[in-house]
Amino acid sequence: MMRQFELVERVKSYDPDADEDALNRAYVYATKMHGMQKRASGDPYFSHPIEVAGILTNYKLDTASIVTALLHDIVEDTNATLDDVRDLFGDEVARLVDGVTKLARIQIQNMEEKQAENFRKFVLAMSADIRVLLVKLADRLHNMRTLHFIADAAKRRSIAMETMEIYAPLAERIGMQEVKTELEDLAFAEMYPEARTSVLARLRFLELHGGDLVVKIMDELDQVLRKAGIEGYISGREKTAYSIWRKMQIKDVSFEQLSDIMAFRVTVDKLEDCYRVLGVVHTSYPTVPGRFKDYISTPKRNGYRSLHTSIIGPQRHRIEIQIRTHQMHEIAELGVAAHWRYKGSDLFDESTPLKSVEGRQYSWLRELVDILEHAQSPQEFLEHTKLEMFHDQVFCFTPKGDLIALPRGASAVDFAYAVHTEVGNTCVGVKVNGRIVPLRTRLQNGDQVEVVTSKAQKPSPEWEGFVVTGKARAHIRRRIRTEARTEYIKLGHEILAKAFTKEGLDLTDKGLQGILEKMDVDSIDDLYAKVGEGRLIGREVLLAVYPGVQMQNEDNVVNLSQARARQSHDGSAIAIRGLTPGMAVHVAECCHPLPGDRIVGIVTDGRGIEVHTIDCEKLDDYADQPQRWIDLAWDADKDKDAHIGRVNLVVANEPGSLGALSTVIARNFGNISNLKISKRSKDFFEMSLDIEVRGLKHLTHIIAALRATPAINSVERARR
Repeated sequence: MMRQFELVERVKSYDPDADEDALNRAYVYATKMHGMQKRASGDPYFSHPIEVAGILTNYKLDTASIVTALLHDIVEDTNATLDDVRDLFGDEVARLVDGVTKLARIQIQNMEEKQAENFRKFVLAMSADIRVLLVKLADRLHNMRTLHFIADAAKRRSIAMETMEIYAPLAERIGMQEVKTELEDLAFAEMYPEARTSVLARLRFLELHGGDLVVKIMDELDQVLRKAGIEGYISGREKTAYSIWRKMQIKDVSFEQLSDIMAFRVTVDKLEDCYRVLGVVHTSYPTVPGRFKDYISTPKRNGYRSLHTSIIGPQRHRIEIQIRTHQMHEIAELGVAAHWRYKGSDLFDESTPLKSVEGRQYSWLRELVDILEHAQSPQEFLEHTKLEMFHDQVFCFTPKGDLIALPRGASAVDFAYAVHTEVGNTCVGVKVNGRIVPLRTRLQNGDQVEVVTSKAQKPSPEWEGFVVTGKARAHIRRRIRTEARTEYIKLGHEILAKAFTKEGLDLTDKGLQGILEKMDVDSIDDLYAKVGEGRLIGREVLLAVYPGVQMQNEDNVVNLSQARARQSHDGSAIAIRGLTPGMAVHVAECCHPLPGDRIVGIVTDGRGIEVHTIDCEKLDDYADQPQRWIDLAWDADKDKDAHIGRVNLVVANEPGSLGALSTVIARNFGNISNLKISKRSKDFFEMSLDIEVRGLKHLTHIIAALRATPAINSVERARR
């Protein structure tokens, strides 16, 4: 454990103006407050904050950061308060300590919810000052180094998983490669100990049989560069056990099939020398196609700059070479912390907080805050954050040449939301490299993407199934929730209005206001929404407003035969609108009702109204639940929309049959949206077909045309 004077001397060695008094007071205060507390290892607890402070001195951080490291567990684990810290060490340190401190005293039973709330608070704090993240990473690094002392295996694994999913990617995002690599390796050792042991054993085997292979390769590269008149420092290493194992998982290959487990780095003085080295390497050795990346002209989001290439190099070994300047290397290894290395930098001066620093490398942090604002719950925010913590990237361009970095596998919709939230919300189409493509298209490196928008467009629930960025998913969910709530409120109002009118009673805001507390809602709109969702039945609300009323036929069971025999709706039928999947009113997939069918609604708990045809067999399941039945009628404008009609066909198994089928449907202005072959014999196909139509008349017309087609043996409308 580092002694008090040693810590002060380390800070003073790189910052002669450091506040020595504050450092001494913080050291003494931490040891006093933690007192006789012990860690799982049996060491005094105050050894932990001192070690965290020591880690940060390696990155030459300022006095406030070192003091925060010493005090970071004070509020959480001792009787000290944030006010005590503020009185003794000032507002800046108190703010940083508060940012690192967990919400230990919040009353939450669910540990996942507690973790999500803590992370939510942490993100807000680090968005205001990145030093909160630096202290937290040092804290997590020391905890991972001592993780093996924790007796509970489940707790160790949980901490390791959180480290792998959140903290290692965060370290990568701010360019702290050393910290990221060590966190990953420590987490890997806990999560997959056998896999790590196996990889390390194979690496040691290669060392024994390969001798000084790394040294030989470095010597040959050095001779090649010197011959070309280039001075550069060459270093070589084996890739980490975790990076090798991860590549084996992604590529689904064995250890023996990996040929680039060694990485070499050439560091030079000037930028132009990077490209000179690249030219010499490429002219001296065969290159591996598709393995060259220029992160100098297009840096990573964390500011990382380097040239990467793979060659069949010295000793006929496939190796990866990274080429960069000395300054690029320092930033690549230390990231944000490297700014403390340069005297005169005001990035972290009190008068210029980091949040004011602009640049693409910090856009991810602003995106996290944006996601935080749009997530419905802390757990949802944590889910979206994990989506944002990606490693592999693709670089795409707008028509104006602006660079957009996205995770590998991102869709055109992810690109639209990366450009701007409203561009994503109103996206109707996309062109990739000048060609119109589906919105779910996965983008590739170098794609030029043009997004087509329309003010009439709204995010589709289907988008959530293929977007991969947390920002896109958060905004899609938010807009869908907003649209759904609007529809639920409208539907709930109509249901109550019809129910009250049917009993000859008045629906008034005053009457509803008086039952809000009883119904456990905060506003009349909340009450309407609850009725629209199906969480409250209209009759319950009516009886709450008029407790003594005798409702008509309230105890009668629905007579299905009489309902089906009725020729038309009565005046209480609700005209349905908003048939968007997942919204307030949705079409039942068992009977696929169309405009022109007689329909009835079933109130489903939490999903609004499910629309069925009056002859649907599933209605038998609700015959003894009259309170769930809603009389529905089609809105007059619904025959202008596209609806899905399903038909079952028997088609001749002969050339041209499917062509004749699709031609007939197209000539009658239908569109096939899905086709499924259920049985196939030597003579016939049995299949079901989903066709986009305007309504029942349109589908009936198409069925008649299909029956007149020689290749089609039979066709009937599907009822399930």
